Amino acid sequence: MAASTKIETERLVLRRPRLSDAKALHAMFGDPEVMRYIGDGSTLTPAKTKAWIEKALARWKADGFGHFVIEKDRKVIGRAGFLVWDPDEWKTGTLAELGDHAAIELGWMLAQEHWGNGYATEAATALRNYGFKELKFERLISLIMHGNDASVKVAERLGARYVRDVGRGDWKVRLYAVSR
Repeated sequence: MAASTKIETERLVLRRPRLSDAKALHAMFGDPEVMRYIGDGSTLTPAKTKAWIEKALARWKADGFGHFVIEKDRKVIGRAGFLVWDPDEWKTGTLAELGDHAAIELGWMLAQEHWGNGYATEAATALRNYGFKELKFERLISLIMHGNDASVKVAERLGARYVRDVGRGDWKVRLYAVSR
């Protein structure tokens, strides 16, 4: 995907993150309620938010895909996109590192004030279609923490179904999957 390419939906624009998005993204990454079901549930500092953007851009460079920023009316309201997992150890990596062994996750996150408007479903549907059509993914997974009923509904709207619980150590999540 070229750096200038954007995915546009009826209400949203999905694009690669930029370092200039750090302040807007930190409003979400620093919100305990938003982060409750993301990763280990920890909020990020402004420096760690910037580091997340840098890592996201490195994954784009390695694989040609990754997380997108979600914009509505030119305002950053969330992020959604693809993350590569090693399904044996449940650790993230790049497709370049993991190859055919990798599982590709489609995930999403919105700022609290934008919850309940269908934006996560709209963005994730566009990315599911892009992943299957343009990136030729055969299967997409979504790893959803127990209790995150809103994300379960988004996954189900995408056609994903519960497969099993997965994880490592104390980190356990529900794996949903949809195939092309």
